[in-house]
Amino acid sequence: MIKEFKLGDQPLTISIVSQIIHENTSIVLSNGAKKKIEDCRKYLDSKIETSLEPIYGINTGFGSLCNHKIPKEDVGKLQRNLVLSHACGTGEEVPFKIVKIMMLLKIQSLSYGHSGIQLETVDRLIDMFNNNIMPVVYQQGSLGASGDLAPLAHMSLPLIWEGEVNVGEVSKKGFYKKHKSSKIFKEMNWEAIDLQSKEGLALLNGTQFMGAYGVWSLIKVQKLSYMADMIGAISLEAFNGRTECFDQLIHLVRSHKGQMSTAKNILDFLDGSEIQKLKKEYVQDPYSFRCIPQVHGATKDVIGHVKNIFTTEINSVTDNPIIFVKEDKIISGGNFHGQSLAMAMDYLAIAVAELGSISERRTYQLISGKRGLPSFLVAEPGINSGMMIPQYTAASIVSQNKQLCTPASVDSIVSSNGQEDHVSMGANAATKLFKVLENTEKILAIEMLNAAQALAFRDVKSSDFIENILDIYRSEIPYLDTDRVLYRDIEGSISFLVNLSIDPELLD
Repeated sequence: MIKEFKLGDQPLTISIVSQIIHENTSIVLSNGAKKKIEDCRKYLDSKIETSLEPIYGINTGFGSLCNHKIPKEDVGKLQRNLVLSHACGTGEEVPFKIVKIMMLLKIQSLSYGHSGIQLETVDRLIDMFNNNIMPVVYQQGSLGASGDLAPLAHMSLPLIWEGEVNVGEVSKKGFYKKHKSSKIFKEMNWEAIDLQSKEGLALLNGTQFMGAYGVWSLIKVQKLSYMADMIGAISLEAFNGRTECFDQLIHLVRSHKGQMSTAKNILDFLDGSEIQKLKKEYVQDPYSFRCIPQVHGATKDVIGHVKNIFTTEINSVTDNPIIFVKEDKIISGGNFHGQSLAMAMDYLAIAVAELGSISERRTYQLISGKRGLPSFLVAEPGINSGMMIPQYTAASIVSQNKQLCTPASVDSIVSSNGQEDHVSMGANAATKLFKVLENTEKILAIEMLNAAQALAFRDVKSSDFIENILDIYRSEIPYLDTDRVLYRDIEGSISFLVNLSIDPELLD
C-alpha cells in the first residue's frame, strides 16, 4: 500500500493511479516539481512586464477573441472570468472517483512547470484531493478540443469559492454529500485563490476529463477481460464443451498476444476438470465457445494499445500556451486536442462491446435445451419460464452497446466563430465508453447467472478453481428450482463480479 505518492519523482502508470484512488493515498509535489512551477511563474511575470507583443490568453482574449488586447491591470480578472464563463456543464454528475482521477491528472500535468500557474493554486488542488473534497462536474459540455473546457471549469470553480463540492471517500460507495464550495473552504480555513495571468487557461485547457474517464475505463476493463475468460470457461463446462481449441499449438501459429493469453487462461481455469475427461458426443462447439481466444484475445490487444496511449497522455503537458523557460519561448499550439484519446476510446468501446456480444451468445446457447440441459435451465420448463427472460435483458443491453459504439471521433462541429473548426468529441467518446463498460459488466453477470444454473445440472465436477468460485457464488445467488423474481438475482450477480477480488498481477 502506498501511503503517500510524490508527483514529479516518477511517471504515472494506470496501476499507480488505481492504487492512489482506491487506497485513498495522499499526494505531494516533489521539491523538483515545486521549483519548476515557481521558476515558470517567475519567468511569466517577468515576460508580461517586458514584452510588447500580445501573448495568447495571457494578455489577449480567448478563442476567436484572441486579437483583443487586455490591459495589464485586468489580466487577473480575465482569468477569473474565464473560469466563470466556461462553467457551462450539464447532464449527470461525473462520478466521484472519476473527478478524483481528473484532479490527479490535472495536478500531474501542472507539475512539469510549463503552465505558468502559481504554486499556491496547485497546492490548493492537492489539499482538495487529499481531503476528498471533489468539485461537482457534469458529463456534458466538452468538445474535447481547446481542452475539456466546461468540465475543467467546474473542477476549478471551488478555487475561487464558486460552485459546489462533494465530500466523501472513493472507498465508501455513495458516501458523498454536496455542499457549496465556499462553505467547505471556510470550514477548512482556506482562502479563495486570486487567479493570476494564464492560470485560468492552465486550469481549463487540458485533456483531464477525457483522460480520467479513459484511465478509469482501463482500470475496469482489465478486470472485465479476466472475468470474461473465467465466466466463458464456466459456460464451456456447463455446455459440456471441448478444449482442444484452446491448445497453445494452434495459437502459437497465429501468435496474437491476447489470443494466446486467453487460451492459457481458459486451460488454467479448467485444469483438473472431471467434465473435460468425459467422452464428447460433439465434434465442434459453436463459435461463441470455440472462438473465445480469438474474440476475447482481440479485446486484450486493444486494451494494450489504448493503455499505451493513455500512459503517454497522463504524463504530458496538455494546456495552452505552453511555457519553455530555458528556451525563452511561450508557444501557442494544440496539445489540448483530444483526437488520439477520442479514437482510442472509440476503439476500446468496440472491443469491450464484443465481450458482451459473445457473452450473450453463450447465454443463448445455454438456455436452448442442448447438450442435455433443460430448456431455459429449469427443471420443469413450461410451467416455469426459468432463465428465458434474463437472456432478453442481455440481448437488449448488447443492442444498446452496438448503438453506443458509433464512433464519436469522426464527428466535429465548428465552434468559437470558426477559430476552433475541428474538434475531437473525445468527451462524448469518454462517456459512451463508460456506459459500454457498465453494460458489459451486466451482460457478463447474466451469463454467470446462467452458467452457474446450468452447471448444477451436471453430475460430474468441474475444476477445483471453478467449483470454489461457484461455491461462493451460490452462497449469494441460490439455484433456481422454480420461478421467482429474477432481477434481484441479476443485481446480486453484478454485485458478485464488482466485489470479486482478483490478484492485480493476473490483470496485466
